[in-house]
Amino acid sequence: MNNRRTPPDGWNRAAEWIIVESVLNRRRAPAARRPAERVEEGRASRATRLAAPWTVGGLTAVATALTMSLDLVSLPGPAQLGVMSGVTVLAGLVAWGSQRGAGPGEPAGDQAAAVEGGPPAQLPPVIAHFTGRAATLAELHEVFTDTVSRRRHRGPVRTTPHVVSIHGPAGVGKSALVTRFAHEIAGHYPDGALYFDLRGGRDARVRPEEVLTGFLLALGARLTTDPGGLQDLQKLWWSWVRGRRILVFLDNAQDAEQVQALIPPEPDCAVLVTSRQPLYLRNTHDRRLREFTEAQGVELLARLAGDERVAADPDSAVEVVRLCGHLPLAIGICGGRLAAREGWTLREMAGRLADERRRRLDELEVARRIDKSVRASLQLSYDDCTPTQRRLLRSFGLLAAPDVQGWAAGELLGVSALEGDDLLEALVDAQLVEYSGRDATGATRYRLHDLVRLYARERAEKEDSTEHRRQAVERVIGGYRERAEQMAAARWPQDWQRQSRGRPADPGGASALDWLGSERLALLALLDQAADLELWGLVWRLGRASCSLFHSLRVFWQEWRTVADITCRAARRLDDPRSIGIALLERSAVLGGQGQVATARDDVMEALRLFEELRERWWAARAHRAVGMTLRTAGHLDEAQHYLQRAVEMFREDGDQWWHARTQRNLGELRQAQRRYGEARRMLEEALAVFQRNGNNYSYAQTLRALGEVLAAEAHDLWDQGRIREAEGRFTQAAAILERAAEAFRLRHEQWEEARCLRAAGEVGDPRNGLRELTFVVRAENMLSGLGDTWGVARTRLSVGRALDRLGRLEEAVRAIESAVESFRELEDRWWEARSLRTLAEVLVAAGRPGDARAPADQALRIYRSLGNEAGQARARAVLDRALGS
Repeated sequence: MNNRRTPPDGWNRAAEWIIVESVLNRRRAPAARRPAERVEEGRASRATRLAAPWTVGGLTAVATALTMSLDLVSLPGPAQLGVMSGVTVLAGLVAWGSQRGAGPGEPAGDQAAAVEGGPPAQLPPVIAHFTGRAATLAELHEVFTDTVSRRRHRGPVRTTPHVVSIHGPAGVGKSALVTRFAHEIAGHYPDGALYFDLRGGRDARVRPEEVLTGFLLALGARLTTDPGGLQDLQKLWWSWVRGRRILVFLDNAQDAEQVQALIPPEPDCAVLVTSRQPLYLRNTHDRRLREFTEAQGVELLARLAGDERVAADPDSAVEVVRLCGHLPLAIGICGGRLAAREGWTLREMAGRLADERRRRLDELEVARRIDKSVRASLQLSYDDCTPTQRRLLRSFGLLAAPDVQGWAAGELLGVSALEGDDLLEALVDAQLVEYSGRDATGATRYRLHDLVRLYARERAEKEDSTEHRRQAVERVIGGYRERAEQMAAARWPQDWQRQSRGRPADPGGASALDWLGSERLALLALLDQAADLELWGLVWRLGRASCSLFHSLRVFWQEWRTVADITCRAARRLDDPRSIGIALLERSAVLGGQGQVATARDDVMEALRLFEELRERWWAARAHRAVGMTLRTAGHLDEAQHYLQRAVEMFREDGDQWWHARTQRNLGELRQAQRRYGEARRMLEEALAVFQRNGNNYSYAQTLRALGEVLAAEAHDLWDQGRIREAEGRFTQAAAILERAAEAFRLRHEQWEEARCLRAAGEVGDPRNGLRELTFVVRAENMLSGLGDTWGVARTRLSVGRALDRLGRLEEAVRAIESAVESFRELEDRWWEARSLRTLAEVLVAAGRPGDARAPADQALRIYRSLGNEAGQARARAVLDRALGS
């Protein structure tokens, strides 16, 4: 039992800070030193220069003394001249030699007085836990390879210095990376390594004059008088670096103007720059540093917290890295805290980070310094923005959407889309907003890093009123509502107004499928956020438009169901019967498509009651049709016929030709199920004439598909009667019509409808065309699977089984049909489960395995009885009798 007392929390935090500091800075890398030989040469050179004035002065004194004493010594004239000339030449040689020892490009005289201790070595130390950037370091070394090789092999001479700029968001590890790289290449720059931290806010920026003054002093310049302005300092800087090989590291630059004056003109010098935004300097290798990968983050965490702890709970280590947003600064802080608190587990650390609203940024702060706090690091970038940019960032942080298109920025600020987009791009340059790529519509999408989002939301709660925050979010949701309604009305105009015959103008050029595919995650997130804010009117309108798009496209079924549920919830909160009825119709469509027929029937019956009470005749007609379709799907054909016939009459009386023709098509499909093929063909041909006359190409292709299915069913009936020639003609007609319909939908990029046509083409059952039909149904299954239509996949698996059976591939056929049975059972679609079981029994009986057919036939009969489906009972009893040998 652990009896150790726990100190007060404030003491814990202070002690933890000290321990984390020691962990993060335990091992310092040695500063770059010149090779020993160069140091000795430098000392000898300095000794020579320091001794030179004394030597020259001494020789001058000797020459003077000889001049004065020559008169006392009787020497011939030529001899006196020789002595004087020799002393003079000797003094000159000493003076010249001392100046030559200054080295290439080093100023002579007083300016050549170098700082004692060797050339400047100002690089900061490498952090002990540096890791994860091997590929980037290798790339940077490759950039510098040409300089070294040119120097060694006397290749073409460079005319400009190397300038490498590393930019990226706060906390991504730019300074740590460049510090490590600078130490690795410092040996190639023997005349010194200079460093300056250019950090400073908009109101306290470091001026180039300050940096140049510091560099000149470090190189030994004696600035005893005012050197003048920036231009004079630059000229002096150029003089001092002439002919030298110096490495310059400029950390945390704010913009190009701050850096440009500091770049030496010497080709053998190099400049390394870090910044939070791209600087666009000329002749620069500019690279954006990304966040860590998962593996890099776990490696850093292990180096700080201990390999054993990470190995013991790798899942929690991955979770910690994820919650840190893969940001090296955040991961490093967590690792340091874990090292300081040996009793903490990785799971506990992850749990503390998971509470993003209250704790995450607090947990990622050891001290209020930018290298010890994610919040402080982000604050620096935030302070550097204009007030309007800060307001945009705060508002962006409020949105629940994972990413948005640029127009949302204008809505957040209540300005034009163009102005908002420009401000958003400025935040991208500041590394506070990120690109998430181009979506299917061709538009650029923007997002916030998770930690930036938390920081922006924190600032919004401190700086903006509740009403201001609510209005910003409401404007964006309103923008989505407007765009969704325009897209839905263009896609399916008949869903939005009575007697609509044509398609309105396309809103913006993007297809409905591309727009919905790009925005569906944002739609779901913003609908939830609007519900949290109780913006029920917006929720209902955005949900209704989204459901219309999902319904017409038949894609993203799970998202469709989620949106339909929240739309119904909003309608009930509004307590508006008409809105409730429409929402219930929307939800019944997706429920029926997912095989939940009983729940779908409850929804449409309630909707019908509401519309009849409101005397909404057009909506009541649509509800009658929906009830009939639901009953038909459940196998209640006679009851379904009543509702569909009533809907046909109501649409005719209302004068809505499109809905009248569509419902008549549905009634024709029901007639096919009743084996009344002549009536079915007549109804479908009438519907085709209406759609063709009104230019409804989409509905025309749908009706062609229904007509092809009727012709195929009629062909089977003729074949069973022994009328082979007539049956073959019908098979050919059916296949041609179905392939024509599939091609029409393919050209329109309507994948769901194309898949339905392909499935129908694969179900024709022409004995002469078995392999081609199997190809059709397999293609249909793959397409529906890609669209997320689980019910459609199950339905198509049944078709695959039938196609395989017709080819004599019995075992494969049985497996496919059994897969369909299981899928319909999971979907709770009793009618299609019964149809699949009956089909399985028929296949087994035909294959001479009546014993295996009894169980599925009996199960099908029981389900048909529970549904009250007399036609189904008759067919199931017939196959069961055959299996029993009756």
